[in-house]
Amino acid sequence: MARKKMAGGITFPKGFSAGGLFSGVKKNGKPDLALILCESECHAAGVFTTNQIKAPAVRISQRRVRGSGIRAIIVNSGNANACNGEQGERDALLISEKLSGHLGCDPRKILMASTGVIGRPLNMEAILSALPALVAGVDPLGHEACAQAIMTTDTRSKSAQAEAIIGGRPVRVGGIAKGVGMIHPQMATLLVFLTTDASVEKGALQGALAQASDKTFNALTVDGDTSTNDTALILASGLAGNARISRNSSEYEDFCALVLSVCQSLRDQLVRDGEGVTKIIRIQVSGARSRGDARKVAQAISRSLLVKTAFFGEDVNWGRIMVAIGNSGVRVFEEKIDIFMGPVALVHKGVGLGPLQEEKALEVMKGKEITLRVMLGLGSMEAEYWTTDLSIEYVRINAGYKGRT
Repeated sequence: MARKKMAGGITFPKGFSAGGLFSGVKKNGKPDLALILCESECHAAGVFTTNQIKAPAVRISQRRVRGSGIRAIIVNSGNANACNGEQGERDALLISEKLSGHLGCDPRKILMASTGVIGRPLNMEAILSALPALVAGVDPLGHEACAQAIMTTDTRSKSAQAEAIIGGRPVRVGGIAKGVGMIHPQMATLLVFLTTDASVEKGALQGALAQASDKTFNALTVDGDTSTNDTALILASGLAGNARISRNSSEYEDFCALVLSVCQSLRDQLVRDGEGVTKIIRIQVSGARSRGDARKVAQAISRSLLVKTAFFGEDVNWGRIMVAIGNSGVRVFEEKIDIFMGPVALVHKGVGLGPLQEEKALEVMKGKEITLRVMLGLGSMEAEYWTTDLSIEYVRINAGYKGRT
């Protein structure tokens, strides 16, 4: 018996449909154009790349998300439409203008995102020709087609959903994401799209997204690069029927927790699908004077190429971790630092604990998911980052990315 399709991911909340198809942007024939549609006007919020060079889709969405009554998000993959000068801006605006004609709404009600190779003009003929079929194909069961159409070097689509009782009513959040390389903090990170049927004020929606991004996507690094196109957006249909959530309402924290749970699931899927990843490393830094200091140390360790290659080679070279701590820009004291690989103590008060402990740590490093703990001995604040190893396969994938996209 065929399995019945169910709404999920981006269409799990009430009021949303989605779809995706192959328009001709990608060379490999895989889906490359996605649409997320709300049946009525939505509140929207967004977080965007901090790279000073931003693709037109980012600039346009940054302007439009400040307004109200958003109806749709259109996403193309296979081409970033970045660094294409004024033509890139005109092309992006034309896509939203033509799409608005099919949807019967103002172009300013449409948010945009692009991902792929930088510096190539968009295949406008292919995209514009595909818009009627894209609009006709959106469906409350189209979440998977949508998730697949935003992928680039991802090996699998990434979706998540969660539900909770808030204000006596069931409230849903769903989401999709793409990205397995060029993942680094201080941005929205990658492409992430969330929906909710919660009735929520715009400021509370922005707060929930920013808080969740800070705890998940901004605590994840694969290769230390922040892209020109990174975007996270959330739409709220308000169809759950709950009392309107504001930053001051008692339900705000519950709503934030619901959004966070979906972002955590997407974060975990992103890191597990990292380009060429053989190991996932959870870095926990404690004993810092401030959370900012703890984050800086965790980030320095997580982006160190020497640390990442040591994990790939299963080399218990804790000296590389000490080097990264010292390079973090945080005032630390060698004689106060402890390092653990999983449950195994490697360093105590800045001094290695010897070959026997290193042999035990090697057994931990042979695992696929590893927790590295660093105690600075300076205070009570802590932070957590997720990263991956750096493999030969990662180099192979990125050495030939442009030619395959």
